[in-house]
Amino acid sequence: MKPATQIITILCLGGLCALAAGCSGVVEPVLPTPGTALTNVALTAGAPQPSPTVAPPTATATPTSPPATATGGATATSILGATQTPLPELETATPRPNPNAPRIELFTADPAYVYPGDRLTLFWSIRGADRAALYRLDNTGQRNRLWNVEPSGSLVVNTERADRGVAEFLLTVDNGRYYVEQLLQVPLLCASPWFFSPEPQDCPSGTAQESTHIEQVFEGGRMIYVEAEDRVYALFSDGRDPAWTSFPNRYVGGSTPDEDANFVPPPDRFQPIRILGVIWRASDIVRNRLGLGLAPETTYEGALQTVRENTGETIYLRSAHGSIIQLNPHGESWGIIAAP
Repeated sequence: MKPATQIITILCLGGLCALAAGCSGVVEPVLPTPGTALTNVALTAGAPQPSPTVAPPTATATPTSPPATATGGATATSILGATQTPLPELETATPRPNPNAPRIELFTADPAYVYPGDRLTLFWSIRGADRAALYRLDNTGQRNRLWNVEPSGSLVVNTERADRGVAEFLLTVDNGRYYVEQLLQVPLLCASPWFFSPEPQDCPSGTAQESTHIEQVFEGGRMIYVEAEDRVYALFSDGRDPAWTSFPNRYVGGSTPDEDANFVPPPDRFQPIRILGVIWRASDIVRNRLGLGLAPETTYEGALQTVRENTGETIYLRSAHGSIIQLNPHGESWGIIAAP
């Protein structure tokens, strides 16, 4: 009897090989599919099994990179599966409020803006807490008045005539575990209008004083006389302290020396006279810091307005050319804030 013959089919596809075995007297043909290499090895039972012979690799052309642009047609799929395109980075999600924290559902005022000294009514409503507090803040943001209030309600509040800018209120809520607060700002209208624009944020302390001004520009700054105050302002541009100062008018026509007839300035310089000249001649500091005038003095219709605060008084002046000059408190600085 002939020994049984076992047919092992080695299926090689793209470098991967698999064995298909079966015992039969008749071997059904295996039809290779395109691109599939089939190798049949007949093994006799009990006989030594030869090692499969690996054919030397066939030289192939060096692969070239595909074109940068798509050429159409089907795209080859990797044996590891479809290539996954990473998802774009998502924006950071806005954190959700803590559901256990109290919630301020309403905090507003009526009217929405008032004049200093007027009354306004605050309205509020909270959820998740049984107690709340209202604070009035001062102009530095500090809490200076307290009302313990119910979770929902209203309160009539008086503003002060000296208040400027905004009236600020703070609503705080505490349920024993969590604390929530909300700030409310009520704009305060200016009782007096500014004489120039753009207007400063603060309200003026009063109406503008319109009067005759005298101004002269010097090598190291300028001098301005304000008739409404009967005062002379000396503004220095040398970067030293103080940046500006002021003097009461000392000029009495015919009896105070306001100019030196023996002093002849250069052709392009001018000696101050009359009201400005008296101050310039009497103060060595003013004379040395300002130097000589770059042009003769100019008389014009000017205006002055101030803002008085805890830190001092800020002065706004109209210059001879129409620009607005701001003098900051205590002579610390000055500058032109609005062009003509």
